Amino acid sequence: MSGPRAVLALDQGTTGSTALVIDAQGRVLGRGYHEIPQHFPAPGQVEHDPEDLFRLTIAAARDAVRQAGVTPAAIGITNQRETVCVWERDTGRPLHRAIVWQDRRTAARCAALGRGARGAMIRRRTGLVLDPYFSGTKIEWLLEHVRGLARRVERGDAVFGTVDAWLVHRLTGGRVFATDHTNASRTLLYDIARGDWAEPLLAVFGVPRHALPDARASSGDFGVAQRTHLGIELPVAGVAGDQQAALFGQGCWSAGQAKNTYGTGAFLLLHTGGRRARSRRGLVTTVACGPRGERAFALEGSIFIAGAAVQWLRDGLRMISHARETEELARTVSDTAGVVFVPAFVGLGAPHWEAGARGTIVGVTRGTTRAHLARAALEAMAFSTKEVLDAMTADARLRLAALQVDGGAAANDFLMQFQADLLGVPVARPDMLETTALGAAGLAGLAVGVWQRPEDFLAGRAFTRFPPRRGQTAARAARARMAEWRRAVAAALHWAGHGQRR
Repeated sequence: MSGPRAVLALDQGTTGSTALVIDAQGRVLGRGYHEIPQHFPAPGQVEHDPEDLFRLTIAAARDAVRQAGVTPAAIGITNQRETVCVWERDTGRPLHRAIVWQDRRTAARCAALGRGARGAMIRRRTGLVLDPYFSGTKIEWLLEHVRGLARRVERGDAVFGTVDAWLVHRLTGGRVFATDHTNASRTLLYDIARGDWAEPLLAVFGVPRHALPDARASSGDFGVAQRTHLGIELPVAGVAGDQQAALFGQGCWSAGQAKNTYGTGAFLLLHTGGRRARSRRGLVTTVACGPRGERAFALEGSIFIAGAAVQWLRDGLRMISHARETEELARTVSDTAGVVFVPAFVGLGAPHWEAGARGTIVGVTRGTTRAHLARAALEAMAFSTKEVLDAMTADARLRLAALQVDGGAAANDFLMQFQADLLGVPVARPDMLETTALGAAGLAGLAVGVWQRPEDFLAGRAFTRFPPRRGQTAARAARARMAEWRRAVAAALHWAGHGQRR
C-alpha cells in the first residue's frame, strides 16, 4: 500500500478502541472500532483485561488501515488516563486486570491520606486532589493485594504503566518502556514542577522508580511497532492522554485557550502555557502540550454528569426516544418556566467536589412539561461549564476569548448557542468532533513530517461558530439564570448534609 501522507491514530477508550487513518488534510481515510469488555468484580470496582485492550486496539487498527488503503507514516496513541496495568517486563504478560480510572476501591485510603501532612505534600507536588480517580493508590493496592507482586517489582521483573505505556511496550515488542508527560501527570507519582517521578511521592505509595516508564515529550520517539501487528514496521511518534489530546486536536496550545468535551460527563481544560497555575477553587493542575508536543500546563475541571442527564431522560424516564429530540423540545418553549435541573447523580465534581450530592430538580409546577425538563437538562450542561470556566479564569488570571467544543452533545445547536450566550464569548465546533484521535495524529504527524508546522495541522479545518447574542437584555437574562442555577446547586449541597455553603 502507498498513497497520501497519513497517520494512524489509536484511541484506546474506556468502552472501546477506535482507530482512524487521517491524511495531511485532516480527512479520515479509514476507521475501525471494537468494543471493550468490562469487568465489575465487586461494587465500586471496574477492571479491563489488558490483553483485550491490546488485541482490540490492533483489530481496530487493521480495519482502519485496510479501509484506508494507504500506508501510514506513523502511529499516534491516545488513551483513557489513570487506568493502571501491571505486567512482566520480559514477556509482556499481564499480572492482573487493569484497574480502570472509574474504580473506587481505594476511596478509604485516599481519605486517610488527605487528612495528614502527606496529603498536603501530594497535592502541592502533583497539582491533583486525593481521589481514587488517579493512579497512585491503584498501584499501591496492586502491590498489597497481588500475591508475590511486591517482590517481583523489587527484582525488576514486573512493571506498572498507564494504558499508553502498556500499548507502547507491546507494540514495540518490549523494546520501549515509556509514557508521556500528560499521562504521567495523572498518577500522583509525578512532580508537575520538575517534570519527573518524585522520590517523596514514590515513597508514599511504595513504588520503586525502576518499575515506572520513562516520561517523554508527547511528540517524538516512542520506538517502532513491530511488523507482526500491522504487516509493516511503523514509528510510534505521538502519545497523549485523551483530554490533552483533544485539547491539542482543537488547536488549543497557547495560554487562554480552552476546550470542553461534552460526553457522558464533561471535561474542561484551560491552557495556561508555560505557567503552572495553582487552583484555590477545586480544579486540578495538569500537564498539557505546547504547539510541538512539548510540556506545558493546563487547569482541568471534571463535570461528572453532562450528556448522561439526557440519557436518563431517555432510558430512565422514557421521556424521549433519541437524544436529538431534546433540541426540538427545547425550542418549543421560551424558557424552562423556572425549572432548574442539577444532575448530580454521582455527586458534584469541580468546583464543588461533593460526593454526597444527588440529582436535584427545583421549580417544578403543574405547568411543567417534558419540554421544560428537556431544556433544563441542556441548560444544566451550560451552567456547569460556566461555573468551572469562571473558576479556571479566576485561578489562572486569564480571559477566555472563545470556547472550543467537541463530544456528542456538541452537535446540539441549541445547547451551543445557549452556552455562548451564557459565557459571553463565541463557541466554536469543529467539523470533525473526534478531536481526541485527531490530536494524537497531530502529535505523531509533526514528529515525522506529515505536517511541518503546527499551523499546517490546523489548515483546512472547518468550524461552526456560535457568537453570543449581544445586548443588555440578553446579558441580564443570562445573569438571572446563572443565579437560579447557583441556588439549585446550593439545594443539592444542602441535601448532602452540608447546608448552603455557597
